[in-house]
Amino acid sequence: MDAQRIRKLRPMLNKYLGEFDDCFSRSEPADNLRVYVNGQLSDLKRKSIEPIADRAGVPPRTLQQFLSRAAWDDALMADRLAQIVARDHAHPMSLGIIDETSDPKKGRKTPGVKRQWCGANGKVDNCVVTVHLSYAAGDFHTLLAGELFLPQEWSDDRERCRAAGIPDEMVHRPKWQLALELRDRAVANGVRLEWLTADEGYGEVPAFHFALDERGQRYVLEVPCSFHGWLRRPTVLQKQQHPPHKRGRKKRYPRLKVKNLPTLEVRNMVTYCDEFRKQPWEKFHIKDTTRGPEVCQAKAAPIYLKRDGLPTWPHWLVVVRNVLNPDEIKYFVSNAPAGTPLEAMLHVGFQRFHVERCFEEEKDELGMDHFEVRNYTSLKRHLLLTAVSHLFLARVRQDWRGEKSAPDGQPTPPGGRGAGAFAVADRPGAHELLGPGSRDHQRDPVSQREVPAVPRESPQAAVA
Repeated sequence: MDAQRIRKLRPMLNKYLGEFDDCFSRSEPADNLRVYVNGQLSDLKRKSIEPIADRAGVPPRTLQQFLSRAAWDDALMADRLAQIVARDHAHPMSLGIIDETSDPKKGRKTPGVKRQWCGANGKVDNCVVTVHLSYAAGDFHTLLAGELFLPQEWSDDRERCRAAGIPDEMVHRPKWQLALELRDRAVANGVRLEWLTADEGYGEVPAFHFALDERGQRYVLEVPCSFHGWLRRPTVLQKQQHPPHKRGRKKRYPRLKVKNLPTLEVRNMVTYCDEFRKQPWEKFHIKDTTRGPEVCQAKAAPIYLKRDGLPTWPHWLVVVRNVLNPDEIKYFVSNAPAGTPLEAMLHVGFQRFHVERCFEEEKDELGMDHFEVRNYTSLKRHLLLTAVSHLFLARVRQDWRGEKSAPDGQPTPPGGRGAGAFAVADRPGAHELLGPGSRDHQRDPVSQREVPAVPRESPQAAVA
């Protein structure tokens, strides 16, 4: 970065932060926004309230009140952040990536803190967990939104919640429900997520799949090896008219035929069922690493999930194994339409590195995990302001180096055509679906839009 570019940063930042001016009714909190963001973008080693305030020459209490009590519309700021991304960073292969992060914290007063799995420490520890939605478009990525995961023991202790400023209406919700709320809010603000992906912590919940299906959201979710379904659609009996004189308990319809096979775990499907056993493995280039190219083998077949005791419309089960270590196997479930190339689903499933890099950048560069607050509003606003700072960095990085056509590491069959120019027509096995009025759970017809082409990129391209 040369001196001329450095001189441009200040007016660029002022113009960017000016887009949030209507979130403030007074000039003081608007000025504090600039103090806080400038502190996060500075070279301070510790980016909590006190060092940022000392650097700017303002009392620490001023920034404490800015986060906790000052009257400004943080909900509008969150919406504006998403609207800027929707306006300026739309992409034909935009991805929403769900993940969570944990921050070790001591004591009992930080909102949501408890002994739970702490990924930062790699063990069960005292920490705060937040769920986030990341947006990736080409080589651009940023965190769109985040929300505190409130453990059940906090939700049951309303006095403790009130002491931490947690509203009475905020109760314990599973992480997948928080993820849905983050996704819905982003879409309501104009963000178009062509695909959504998440790890098996979210993919293991069938209700999460069904909720995305109902929203018409195309997805590829990693699932555990114990995830259940059918490879062949079981027979569903529809209601029949019984003779008036027939007695006995009336049976419920529609229902599964008694002699249907039970659901199987996906690991058993891949090991024992002909749909997978007789299908050859296909090689794909996943990405280039410092140790050389990462190559996997993959195969896919339609799978039927179980909802309310009945089969859903067909989804895809994708199984992937490491070429160098065949015992390392991943499973993905997708609602991609029939005709979707396997490399397209792999491309989506292996894009979670974007959200990991967002966490790394926000923690290492912006102090996302440096918060020292005991109030829920302060925590929520800190996460939001960190996302505002991160979006500025992501925009500058993209503008100054030029946008590439697609992310690095796009799965490509060796010698093949890459993941370009996908022509996708229909759902997998749509001809097997029952007609309107059946209780099979089908996707909203409004969502049956054409899948866009996936831009190509040379293997040498680098992703920040």
